[in-house]
Amino acid sequence: MPIDPDRAFLPVRIAVLTVSDSRTLAEDRSGDTLVALLTEAGHVLADRALLRDDVDAIVGRLHGWIADPEIDCILTTGGTGVTGRDVTPEAVERVADKMIPGFGELFRWLSYAKIGTSTVQSRACACVARGTYIFALPGSTGAVRDGWEGILSSQLDSRHRPCNFVELMPRLLER
Repeated sequence: MPIDPDRAFLPVRIAVLTVSDSRTLAEDRSGDTLVALLTEAGHVLADRALLRDDVDAIVGRLHGWIADPEIDCILTTGGTGVTGRDVTPEAVERVADKMIPGFGELFRWLSYAKIGTSTVQSRACACVARGTYIFALPGSTGAVRDGWEGILSSQLDSRHRPCNFVELMPRLLER
């Protein structure tokens, strides 16, 4: 889809959360990939954290970032699978005002081209929570790259036509 060069680029302030029982920040390749992609695109890394697969801890971190006026968007990586420890979608649902079902659907459609039917194991999802976007991606670097390059790079670019998530930000809290 086209980028309109006559429109101004508006950097988005993005927090990155990695959910993992097995990694530390020093070993967080998928989080590192997200940070590199968003900063290369001109956005601002507002904060970064790594938490274990604990729904209450994830919900607490999300609520903190949602309440922070310096954060427009949260990207999570990890915890979107189907095992007993994978709880990121449940945490996202607990903070959500409105789910964005098309994000997960489009992510799995894009992923299908690369990994085939294995994409059904992903519960990638997205929502709006008190005016903040949250996008939950799987924990692999390939999935993070697919989600960024296939969806988020354009939808978080204020110049993207015919529409994008950034232009809706001022209206997310309307009643």
